[in-house]
Amino acid sequence: MSKGTWYGVGAYVMWGLFPVYWKLLDHVPALQLIGHRIVWSCLILTGVILLSRQLKAFLELTRTPYILRIYTLAALLIGVNWLVYIWAVNSDFIIETSLGYFINPLISILLGVIFLREHLRLGQWIPIGLAFIGVLYLTFTYGRLPWIALTLAFTFGLYGLVKKTAPLGALYGLTLETGLLFLPALFYLIYSNSIGQGAFLHSGTVSDFLMAGAGVMTTLPLLMFAYAVQQMPLSLMGILQYINPTMQFLLGLLVYREAFTVSKLIGFGLVWLALIILGVEGVLTRRKQGTQIAKA
Repeated sequence: MSKGTWYGVGAYVMWGLFPVYWKLLDHVPALQLIGHRIVWSCLILTGVILLSRQLKAFLELTRTPYILRIYTLAALLIGVNWLVYIWAVNSDFIIETSLGYFINPLISILLGVIFLREHLRLGQWIPIGLAFIGVLYLTFTYGRLPWIALTLAFTFGLYGLVKKTAPLGALYGLTLETGLLFLPALFYLIYSNSIGQGAFLHSGTVSDFLMAGAGVMTTLPLLMFAYAVQQMPLSLMGILQYINPTMQFLLGLLVYREAFTVSKLIGFGLVWLALIILGVEGVLTRRKQGTQIAKA
């Protein structure tokens, strides 16, 4: 495999192992964990910019009102996504979080139709319909809407939509996003500590190390992903993206022994079938287009 492919695989494997990391901190409130994730990520990313002598360029590119507006929206979306994800993992909903990332590509396609006026082929509408049926079925099975999965899918899908029109690269973009959330996150952590509820420096050395390490766990796979996208075909990245939810699903099922009934299998099965159809349709379409170009 190429270097770019290895980086892509590495990024998705790290994301797939996230439940293990956050489970080690399940004694820390989710809101504090998201605060540490933001604060330490911002410090690391700022350090990268300073060490690479890009601070002047970063400040010049990020001071316009348009940039601040679009990245404030992106920051809020990714902040909600991170918070719901961490809370769900530590509340034993790992399997449902995996569902969110399984249906995310389908949600992204749907958002493209709604906001970008993109036109879908019949072979793309069919998997979207199947996934919708699967979610409805799971709603009746759970006795509630699978809001965790849907929140993760829609916030990350909308985040991707915003980033599609955002002009900054991965490093500058994520630095600005975490920077916009930095002060609220820092003030919240200071406040939690002042009222005797702060976990940092009060939960043991290992926990302190893991909370600070949340910055590395956040920034490293994102930077690896950014490099991989530049070095490999998007079609291959589209296949690799299922490493993450597959690993999370298996962790929830086999390691953390979350319940997975036959009814849930049917609902998940409809979503998996939708993804298979979407993948096959995409391959056939690309081959057809390639043949037409060759003939021309």
